[in-house]
Amino acid sequence: MRTIFFILRKEFKQIFRNPMMVRLIIALPIVQLIVLANAATMDLKNINLAIVDNDLSSISRQLISKFEGSPFFTITYRDFSEKGAQKSVALNQSDAILIIPVNFQKDLLKNDKAKLQFSINAINGMSAGITNYYMQSIILDFNKKIIGEWKMPTKELQKAKNITVTYAHWFNKELIFNIFMVPGILAVLVTIMGMFLPGLNLVREKEIGTIEQINVTPIKKYQFILGKLLPFIIIAFFELTLGLFIGIPLFNVPVIGSFFVLYSVAGIYLLAILGIGLLLSTFANTQQQLMFLSYFVLIIFILMSGIFTPTESMPKWGQILVLLIFCHKFMRYQFTLFYQLVLQ
Repeated sequence: MRTIFFILRKEFKQIFRNPMMVRLIIALPIVQLIVLANAATMDLKNINLAIVDNDLSSISRQLISKFEGSPFFTITYRDFSEKGAQKSVALNQSDAILIIPVNFQKDLLKNDKAKLQFSINAINGMSAGITNYYMQSIILDFNKKIIGEWKMPTKELQKAKNITVTYAHWFNKELIFNIFMVPGILAVLVTIMGMFLPGLNLVREKEIGTIEQINVTPIKKYQFILGKLLPFIIIAFFELTLGLFIGIPLFNVPVIGSFFVLYSVAGIYLLAILGIGLLLSTFANTQQQLMFLSYFVLIIFILMSGIFTPTESMPKWGQILVLLIFCHKFMRYQFTLFYQLVLQ
């Protein structure tokens, strides 16, 4: 234990002698949380809408007022020309077009139905899907209002018992995207500290030639490995704590549950990630090689984790690959590798 303590002291001295490493440890969580949590968002709060009203009736004005009153839409174009509206989309001045045809009110009064058309710029499929959902929700709400006012007299409408269907999302009832992103960014941060930096530290010993000097010293293998990895476990926990202190008050991320459980799960995850970093360091001979290997593995982990694309939306082979990466068999392999390298 005394030997491990001396190795730890040496490692921390080396880390804090490197100004770039200190800046990375302090600045990385702050920049990632403040910048990425605000930039990497799927929320649409300002959809530019072009309206072509060829009916100019009271009903069409009521429908347009629904979109004007919505916090998600900003009307940037209003005219009678469909070509002009399409041009505004082509110039990236509008994201969607609502076309109200001639005789819209007349058809609604005479036939109890009328047609509308809305076109959405689908260059970004995710944004287009959300825009389509918002527009359909407003039109459906307008449709219910019309049916309630026209089909039922006022007295019957007051006596009628409305059936309201509500739903709630677990853990994030209002679907605030920051609540999704901040924990995800913290997980990426812990992954970088647990996989990239320890592997870089081990490869650096091989690159500058000091690994041969350590081999002839009376240090056992497990003491050397633990002395190399424990500093970055401590740093990773520090990064997690710093991220929580920033994320909870700044983004109002609720923490429901035990911090002990949170840190325990993070510790188990760090053991697996350290095993991966240790594995990569055995394949790489230079720090540059390790950087490329780490980024390759890290990008796969991030893209296949489900933070940007739901696992259920992936093809079957992608879901199987996710299971191979994250299921207990893969983690068991990492723990087995860690056990063999440290204790044998």
